Amino acid sequence: MSKAVIGVSLGGKTLMAGKVKEGKIEKSITKKINNRAAENEILAEVYNVINEVKDDEVAGIGIGVPSLVDVEKGIVYRVQNIPSWREVHLKEILESQFGLRVYVNNDANSFATGEMYFGKTAGYENSVGLILGAGVGAGIIFKGHLYSGTNCGAGEFGDIPYRNHTYEYYLNDAYFEIKYGLSSVTFLKRANKKEKIALAIYEQYGSDLGNLIKTILYTVDPQIIVIGGPLSKAFPYFEKSMWEKVNGFPYKHAVRKLKIVPSEHEDISILGAAALYFDANNNHLKK
Repeated sequence: MSKAVIGVSLGGKTLMAGKVKEGKIEKSITKKINNRAAENEILAEVYNVINEVKDDEVAGIGIGVPSLVDVEKGIVYRVQNIPSWREVHLKEILESQFGLRVYVNNDANSFATGEMYFGKTAGYENSVGLILGAGVGAGIIFKGHLYSGTNCGAGEFGDIPYRNHTYEYYLNDAYFEIKYGLSSVTFLKRANKKEKIALAIYEQYGSDLGNLIKTILYTVDPQIIVIGGPLSKAFPYFEKSMWEKVNGFPYKHAVRKLKIVPSEHEDISILGAAALYFDANNNHLKK
């Protein structure tokens, strides 16, 4: 944890990087990118932001990407909203470019790892980081380490069938416009003004989310779930109906022990990417 590490977060149109040392971001950069550019053009942008924050203290690089990842080889596949990144050997490319150890994982796993090292789930052995935004993704922490699964597929709860579609369909950002014709940001503003329609919509959202959390309890049984992403800002408006559903979980002792909290760290995407380095080099797996 005393080492300096660069955390890189690649979104669909935004690229962020920061030098992280002892839990603090010493310097950072955020840059808009052309997500329709060629593979090498976007790689050049990644090089640039890393060079902006890199210095002689840096021991390694962690990078979170919204895609399926071969964690061992550091290959990213079909990156969300970046059509040219179909199969990029990112770990190999960056290690060759910078001569540093590089760790790559998807953005939800990075989020969960960042919360364990620097956020709300610190001190818990078993947790889930749940991102609600353009999609619905989750990262699983088991016995104090990130668990990615055999194919980096652990925690893909959003793809589970639910009602007429999947959980992701009802819980992602786009659903508000599909169903109600307005963005979630607009509904949050209206909920802040206590408008009844907006409050009712978030009440339904909380019910759907509560059902997802029951699914997480059945499969993972965490001590704590931390919710991040843009929709976490509406947590006060869906918390009650969420818990009403969760309280219907048949194993009452598990519900009594469970904590569900919103993420509060604005820089968790950078910290989470950096945390991939620390987790990979933490050899003290809890028994």
